[in-house]
Amino acid sequence: MKLARPTTLLAGILAGQLVLLSAPVALASPASAVVTPSGTSVSAAASSYGESAFDATNQQREKRDRRALGKNTCLRKYAVRQARKMANRQDIWHQDLGKILDDCRLSWVGENVAAGFPSGRAVVNDGWMGSPDHRENLLAKKFRLMTVAARKGDDGRWYAAQVFGKRA
Repeated sequence: MKLARPTTLLAGILAGQLVLLSAPVALASPASAVVTPSGTSVSAAASSYGESAFDATNQQREKRDRRALGKNTCLRKYAVRQARKMANRQDIWHQDLGKILDDCRLSWVGENVAAGFPSGRAVVNDGWMGSPDHRENLLAKKFRLMTVAARKGDDGRWYAAQVFGKRA
């Protein structure tokens, strides 16, 4: 496995304020393509990455007496779009969280993004949980919903977007 400088970013909208911070990230593996029921092509590895990150997040929350977060299709749309864009550009940044807040009819929204972690478990346990600000988003009691999407860039690195929310 090649080592790349791992990268993570955290953002959240709390009472209308955008919070943006950065910290460190790692790398990835090959993916095989599958077609989802909606007819879109997604790699099996990308689906597995996102699911394992989702599960690892809820495991971290449950260890700390936080409720497990549920899935949300509106948040998923934004996480997938962000992961795809970051992988295509081989860079990480935050999307417009205000748009998610409005479109998904939420009262709170937050986002963690990362690049270079080899698995969904690694991005959660070694990346976001290792950064106080990312960990805060991940463990926040106010959130009730979450999704994680990942895509692999041409550089061989995984790009992940984790989006949190709470209904209005």
